[in-house]
Amino acid sequence: MMYSNIPSAQTLVLYLKSKGIKNIVISPGSRNAPLTLSFTKNPFFNCYSIVDERCAGFFAMGMAQQLREPVVVVCTSGSALLNYYPAVAEAFYSDIPLLVISADRPKYKIDVGDGQTIRQENIFENHIGYEANLKQDVTHSQSAISELDPRYLDESQGKIQNYNEKEIAQALSVLANQRAPVHINIPFEEPLYDMVDEPSVSVQEITYTKKAEEVAVNWDELKKIWNSSSRKMVLVGVNYPEAVNSENLEKLASDKNVLVFTETTSNIHHPDFFPSIDSIVAPIEKSEKRDELFNQLQPDVLVTFGGLIVSKKIKAFLRKYKPKTHWHIDNKKAYDTFFCLSDHIKIEPDTFFSKILDSETVNGDYQENWNGVRKEYERKREEYLSKIPFSDFKVFSRVQRSIREGYQVHLANSSTVRYAQLFPMNASLEVYCNRGTSGIDGSTSTAMGASIFFDRPTLLITGDLSFFYDSNALWNNYTRPDFRIILINNSGGGIFRILPGKEETEEFSNFFETKHRLTAEHLARMHQFQYIKAQDENQLISCLKEFYEPSGQPIILEICTPRSVNDKVLLDYFDFIS
Repeated sequence: MMYSNIPSAQTLVLYLKSKGIKNIVISPGSRNAPLTLSFTKNPFFNCYSIVDERCAGFFAMGMAQQLREPVVVVCTSGSALLNYYPAVAEAFYSDIPLLVISADRPKYKIDVGDGQTIRQENIFENHIGYEANLKQDVTHSQSAISELDPRYLDESQGKIQNYNEKEIAQALSVLANQRAPVHINIPFEEPLYDMVDEPSVSVQEITYTKKAEEVAVNWDELKKIWNSSSRKMVLVGVNYPEAVNSENLEKLASDKNVLVFTETTSNIHHPDFFPSIDSIVAPIEKSEKRDELFNQLQPDVLVTFGGLIVSKKIKAFLRKYKPKTHWHIDNKKAYDTFFCLSDHIKIEPDTFFSKILDSETVNGDYQENWNGVRKEYERKREEYLSKIPFSDFKVFSRVQRSIREGYQVHLANSSTVRYAQLFPMNASLEVYCNRGTSGIDGSTSTAMGASIFFDRPTLLITGDLSFFYDSNALWNNYTRPDFRIILINNSGGGIFRILPGKEETEEFSNFFETKHRLTAEHLARMHQFQYIKAQDENQLISCLKEFYEPSGQPIILEICTPRSVNDKVLLDYFDFIS
């Protein structure tokens, strides 16, 4: 076991070890050598090398998402740090404890023309839980400091050490208590590679002083509103599996005045819930009785929990046909997504439902009426599938039915997560998607990181633009042989073909849809993935039979669908079920 001879590096490493933070994702560089050497030469830490910092950020975030505990990313100085920003923003909006540690140049070398130097302090200011900007040690490399800027020697090492310890403690407290990413920026002067057998510093025990917030909830009033309402809607966004126990789910399902709308990312399942929101809302949008039907669907009480909602249609509906009461249940934050938020109830959803659900509800037919609509669109969906050509719509139906029990499923953003909403997902599957910022930039990297600590196989379902955009995610030494990728390649950004304003012009093809002829075959070969390909329904059926079988390599199944057909098939589906 060895440590850098730089006190600030020792201090940080000792604090992380004292708090049990052991998973470290490192991108290579020189300025971060004091940290890299300290982590890799200490058997307490599990170290992972990911070259591309953008991929490294999402890889670490996927690990933290899976473990539900802090994971560290470490980089060198300069633009390397900026590449973490997409993952930091996603972690910020998804409440994932990502710890970013950046090595920096001394302050006197910033903005003087020194290489790999930018203004790193407070760089994530708008999307971070806490920014700790440590001070440079003055007991290390005194001759260099004296020659370049001796003013830095005026402050005592004792004061610097005390300041750095307080900043690290505050950062780690926010990381632990607020489910938020934090950033620790640490300047180092050369030499960077000298090591010692024993640390020269000792650190104080960090005591997290989170003040217990008293949640003042008038349960009598809430129950009165809930029990007297004949139309109650529960809408669930991104959610970890098993966030609500089965007893509470059964109580919700048995209340005939309740509609529970779930999304694929909610990880909530029950036969009487509504897992395909758009299949309910889209036909109403097309109906001549639009206002009458929306008024029938409009809830008196809306209860939301979980992360961000995928369906644009439910957002548009609830923003126009607002409920009288909207409660959001989350012990951290509440977004006023529908511009009618009544109360933010800072409590865990399972605790909320345990307290509010009882048998004193009024009789009604809210659930029964809309269950009839749900069963009818499910029947029509099967009829529609038997009529349509090979397309994205048909592929997603086949793929989601094929997934074996117990898999962890990661969905890329854009078209992928939206198509996934239209079809049932097996209740044994754990489903994830980066919906905090809804970007396509790190889906593969996140799935790769999450797979490290999952005890069963992982499947990523992705579109072509998302896959090729994040292709450096395949460049790592940690890909398990049971990792699977289904790549649905429709030769462009298919979602843009279904958005308003689509025109068949050269500008649309190049700058929105981004038409291309790329395939994953050579990437698969380069990164030692087994590669199989399907170009029609029969090939897809055949490929899916072998795709999930145990193998010595991870597998990419690339499914090529017709670019010019997919949008019409999808839009016609909503007409058909209407």
